[in-house]
Amino acid sequence: MTGLEITLLYLLAAVLGVVVCRYFHLPPMLGYLVVGVAIGPNALALSQNADGVRHLGEFGVVFLMFVIGLEFNLPKLRAMRQHVFGLGLLQVAVTITVATLATMALSLFAPRVWDMTWQAALALSCALSMSSTAIVVTLMVERLERESEHGKRVMGVLLFQDLAVVPLLVLIPALGASAEELAGALLIAAAKAIGLITVLLMGGQHVMRRWLTLVARRKSEELFVLNLLFITLGLAWLTELAGLSLALGAFIAGMLISETEFKHQVETDIRPFHDVLLGLFFISIGMLLDWRLVLERWPMVLLLLAVPTLFKAALVTALSKMLGAGSGVSLRTGLYLAQAGEFGFVLLTLAQANSLVPPALLNPILASMVLSMLATPFIVMYSNRIVMKLVASEWLQQSLQMTAIARKSINANRHVIICGYGRCGQNLAKMLESQGIPYIALDLDPDRVRQAAAAGDSVVYGDAARLQALIASGLARASAVVITYLDVASAIKVLSHTHEHAPQVPVIVRTQDDLSLDVLRAAGATEVVPETIEGSLMLASHALALVGVPMRRVIRIVQDQRDARYKLLRGFFHGADDDSVDELQHERLITITLPMGAKASGRSLGTYALDTVGTRVVSLRHSNGSAGTITPDTLLDSGDTLVLSGKAAALAVAELKLLKG
Repeated sequence: MTGLEITLLYLLAAVLGVVVCRYFHLPPMLGYLVVGVAIGPNALALSQNADGVRHLGEFGVVFLMFVIGLEFNLPKLRAMRQHVFGLGLLQVAVTITVATLATMALSLFAPRVWDMTWQAALALSCALSMSSTAIVVTLMVERLERESEHGKRVMGVLLFQDLAVVPLLVLIPALGASAEELAGALLIAAAKAIGLITVLLMGGQHVMRRWLTLVARRKSEELFVLNLLFITLGLAWLTELAGLSLALGAFIAGMLISETEFKHQVETDIRPFHDVLLGLFFISIGMLLDWRLVLERWPMVLLLLAVPTLFKAALVTALSKMLGAGSGVSLRTGLYLAQAGEFGFVLLTLAQANSLVPPALLNPILASMVLSMLATPFIVMYSNRIVMKLVASEWLQQSLQMTAIARKSINANRHVIICGYGRCGQNLAKMLESQGIPYIALDLDPDRVRQAAAAGDSVVYGDAARLQALIASGLARASAVVITYLDVASAIKVLSHTHEHAPQVPVIVRTQDDLSLDVLRAAGATEVVPETIEGSLMLASHALALVGVPMRRVIRIVQDQRDARYKLLRGFFHGADDDSVDELQHERLITITLPMGAKASGRSLGTYALDTVGTRVVSLRHSNGSAGTITPDTLLDSGDTLVLSGKAAALAVAELKLLKG
């Protein structure tokens, strides 16, 4: 195959893998792994250039370490120090120690099956101590769990693992030296690493800031991106030249840039390279897997999958519990960190390159690591059921949480449920409060909830995407639900629960843009408010006013644009000064209350076919104050109030139909 054909093959396979994973709501990294197994030399053998892909995959690791270096900053570490240097440090240290001793013991008692030197055992234990940052963080973001109690602990452990990779990248190549030279090799490697890092960090930050400022002044995006690639790969090459690893240099490059004002711009520019090359890294790992050997030695593969996974889950659970976490939080943390990680593959590949891992054991170990990553989405998906089954107190804790929500909302009626209490949710709450409208807010950030509740806000800790939390917050009695956060998947869950259990309650959803507008409306959103559109309308209104357009015309232009976007805002209740010829051509709203003995009483809404005369029913409220569903089968009764939208002539016809038949 030519170079172009191979490139097209990889791209097609990667696209198909990611599409399938996204369809099943799985992280794309799993798709890359499966694709690598499928097209590799041990399966379909579509690619004969595995080394080329492996080299590209190494650049994926380089950019992953660069991004980690960008996120490495002292304030972040200080804020998470208890989880990073408490739970994270203990997890890595205890895992390496116990796994090394267990591996060496196994080599003594079963040398025919498991023959390893202590250097190989230590290298393998280092790989075992890693978990998958890429997969776990993706899943937690999708499930809105990064700020939860177990989410903070998981993030702390993952951050320490990422930092621990730096010395481990220095340690493993040194372990490949002979026994006589090992101590000297370790000292030389450590001296090189300390010397290079000291030189780079002492004067590097000042040089990096001045250099990036000089490049930025040229005001060329291409030049800025090329410069980033040069810096990242240049420092990676420098550390490799010093006998260390490519990834270490990339990490230092990220650290140097993280201290400059260009950090956020760099994160945006480097992300496409990072994602694509990391995908190639996972493909290259998948290509190493020989599925025939896996089938031949499946008992060993299953054993290597089950024992390390259960060991890590149990260890992290025990350490979390020891450091003061509740049983449910501890078990969730353990389940989320039980799998192998991308840096585990990096360390295993490095150990293989230094002839530390016996070739006969490489494929079973690799297969068990891949399978553990494939199992992670399903473990996370069913983590709540597992915790509820294994932790007796968890059911009680969740019941108490639901009770706290119910206690807050028990006296509320015709209230608004605010899903998410960030800036948008808090601003909405203030406006509702100013109008005397009750509300209850649900949020997953315990610190924010604690501070806001102490200030007197009606906010409780709870996941709005869970049906129990919505019901406890008085969904059936609510006048509206407002989703203020930008996560589409979670918004769809809220919409599904609301539509199924309280279809009469309208739901308003906030989005970043209008890309998901149709999906959210199809899921049952009464209205979707895209931030970008509202921002552009306000920008346009200020610009028009400043260039001299009369304010009345500015308001009308903006209103027309909103009419085209939002069905709920089309039209307005007109007054005495709105009867000009121009106003008669625009949609307006009217309220019709059916009097006692009205001919419409007892008839269905569909009988009148109001849409055929150019009007639309915006809302319906029954005489007892409850909101009515707007369907053709809805029965009308005396005292019901309908809000109709349409032009003046059409509204007059509709009013006659309803009142006089």
